[in-house]
Amino acid sequence: MSTLLTWFRIFLLALVTLSPVLAQADDDASGQSQDAPVKVNAAVELPKMQKVLDKIKQQVSGETNDSKLSALNDMALELSGDADTLTQGITPQRAQLVAQLAVLGPPPKPQSGVKETGEVTSKRRNLENQKGKIDDQITLAESIKSSAINLSAQIVNLRRDALKTQLALNAGSIFGPHFWSPLFTPQSDDSQKVRYFCDELAQTAAMSWEPGWRLGTVLWLVLSVLVATLGRRYLEQFLAWVGINLLPEGRLRRSFLAAATALTSLLAIVLAFNFLDLAFTRHDNVVDDVRDFADKLVNLSILCGLIAGLGRAFLSTRRPSWRLPNISNEVAQALKPFPPLTAVLVFVFQTIEILNSSANTSVSTTVFANGLTALLIGATALSISLRTNRVRRKIILSGAQPEAKSTLVGLIQMAITLVGVAIMITLLIGYITLARFLSYELIWIGIVFGSFYILSQLVSDACETFFSTNTSTGKSIQRSLNIDERHLAQVSTLLGAIGKTFLVLAAAMAALNGTFGSGTPIELVQKAIEFWGGKGLESLNIVPAHVLNALLSLVVGIYVLRSVKRWLEHDFLPKTTMDVGMRVSLITLFSNLGYVVVFLLALSIMGLQWNKLAWIVSALSVGIGFGLQEIVKNFISGLILLTERPVKVGDLVSISGIEGDIRRINVRATEIQLGDKSTVIVPNSQLISQNVRNATMGNAQGVATITLTFPLDIDPEKVRDLLLDVYNENERILDTPEPSVSFKDLTSAGIVLAVTGNVASPRQVSGAKSDLLFDILTRLRKEGVVLSTPQTMIVEQRNGNLVVKEPEGSATEG
Repeated sequence: MSTLLTWFRIFLLALVTLSPVLAQADDDASGQSQDAPVKVNAAVELPKMQKVLDKIKQQVSGETNDSKLSALNDMALELSGDADTLTQGITPQRAQLVAQLAVLGPPPKPQSGVKETGEVTSKRRNLENQKGKIDDQITLAESIKSSAINLSAQIVNLRRDALKTQLALNAGSIFGPHFWSPLFTPQSDDSQKVRYFCDELAQTAAMSWEPGWRLGTVLWLVLSVLVATLGRRYLEQFLAWVGINLLPEGRLRRSFLAAATALTSLLAIVLAFNFLDLAFTRHDNVVDDVRDFADKLVNLSILCGLIAGLGRAFLSTRRPSWRLPNISNEVAQALKPFPPLTAVLVFVFQTIEILNSSANTSVSTTVFANGLTALLIGATALSISLRTNRVRRKIILSGAQPEAKSTLVGLIQMAITLVGVAIMITLLIGYITLARFLSYELIWIGIVFGSFYILSQLVSDACETFFSTNTSTGKSIQRSLNIDERHLAQVSTLLGAIGKTFLVLAAAMAALNGTFGSGTPIELVQKAIEFWGGKGLESLNIVPAHVLNALLSLVVGIYVLRSVKRWLEHDFLPKTTMDVGMRVSLITLFSNLGYVVVFLLALSIMGLQWNKLAWIVSALSVGIGFGLQEIVKNFISGLILLTERPVKVGDLVSISGIEGDIRRINVRATEIQLGDKSTVIVPNSQLISQNVRNATMGNAQGVATITLTFPLDIDPEKVRDLLLDVYNENERILDTPEPSVSFKDLTSAGIVLAVTGNVASPRQVSGAKSDLLFDILTRLRKEGVVLSTPQTMIVEQRNGNLVVKEPEGSATEG
């Protein structure tokens, strides 16, 4: 019986095996057969596909060019299709093997007592081995297909991310049909991906509305609305009350209110979005993609809150008298809709970009969203400038005078206009990525400098108010420390400058390194630490971005240096006990060293390595040795004059027959102003190497000495008393040391007397001597005392004889 059963199974197996052949033969005989598909050798093709996949991965890892990434994406999709075709080709073989194994049936159990022949057992083993190989091949093919699809998705993400940095990529004009194609003929994959992600969002919303979760969702939604409306309003009113009633009168109230307005708007928007996030994503079953999407929206709300808050703080339409910038109320009312409109545009289109990234849509859809974003933001920028100019023209036509617009405000408005025009031009010629970059950089720079303006005003006003002796805090600090009011003013100025310095550094780092999605404080601090630690100076690589950063740093550094110089000259140093000369010397030295530091800093940012500049230093040393000796000598002499200070600004000096006041000590030469207000330029090396008379060094006094010659028959005592009386009566002559008269000489012309007196300054000598001579001549004539005149003889020849006689009047004058 068992033998008959075994032969029956073999017969069925033969029928199953021969049935395709018989069917094919029957089709061929009837003339209705078609060409059979080419059989694919999976054992040979799968290793080739794996090599292709590995090669694509290797090329993708180091590729940044968009066209090459697009070609690699096509290769990955083609590989995925080939793997799927291979799977479909070997699946019927597996089904045939399964059918053959079903005919043979499972091996008999030992307790059944049935035995099968060795041929059946061998046949089953062979079939199972073949089925196992095909299963492995199908698994490998499915793995290659899945890996190729995932690789294609990664390539799309890389291309999407590269769109943010490849500014020179031309994606086609916005007037071209390719740009608008995602709107009219969307790709099926994009529609399916967006629909799938929207289904996940709908499922998340449905989960938050399930019984047991519904009440909490309603509470979070209501709380979000209350915080965004009533919470913001009442918090702003409370902070306004604090500024009016608790802060001292002055500019601090205005800057505090502006900062409070921006802060309340930011807090209200961020808290509202956090409450919305908790309302919908607090369920444990929410997928990770939806959670990431919600977290990105919460982070985006920070930027949108800053835009809206800074706009409200700047315009201050509810309290025009407390407005920080000099903006007329008409202009402020005209610009009122633009900050919330800009915030909404940024939020909407950034949300679209996040949605594209989360749903992994195609690059064309991303390009369309980026172009539309840049178009609306550029149009908004141009609208701001046009509406501002239109309102100002209306004010002028009405006969009123618009607000005085500073140069900085004019430059800002010009920059906004130029950037808006540049965005439109780049969109027209097809540089969508560049237009998006300009749009978001315009908004980011506006956020950075708006925050810097309000915070710098707040820091400056706070320091000035809290350390002023007119306020209770300043009086309390003065009583506690027992310091002079002048010192409090110095501390206020110094702390304000330190606070502004930190704000300038933070603004510079944020402007150069930050943008949407990459401007977090932690990243900025890390970049600052790496920069000051020397990262980026290892090699001499000239990168266009580094050159641009270096130029920006050079401009900002020079501006900051000049601002600090003006602050030292007009604010801080005048409040110290330094004299004018010392202050000018310090300012000049600081300016010279500051320019050197700024220049070296610009070179460092550009990426220059100092050890590779040795050839430049060598060439300069040769040039210095031959042609720049005098310049270097004068430069070093100028540094010596500024540090050693043998002469300083304001000193009265004499050098090489030139006498005048020092007005300026420059790097190469010193300016000396003469008595006729003309200026002599003296090289610094002469002031170091030659004899210089400094009449005012060490607070020197002036000496007024007058030398007179009297006849031999005068009364010396009487003349001495007369001269001393004249000196003592003059208000410029000092009492200490007392004036004195000295007997200088006795000659044939008469008695030579010298009278000497001190004045407070060498600059008073000339005026004092003039007054003294007037008084002395008047007193001498009044007392009948005459001055001696030189004895002259006239020799005439009369009738061949020489005759010597005195000139007329010589006796009376002698």
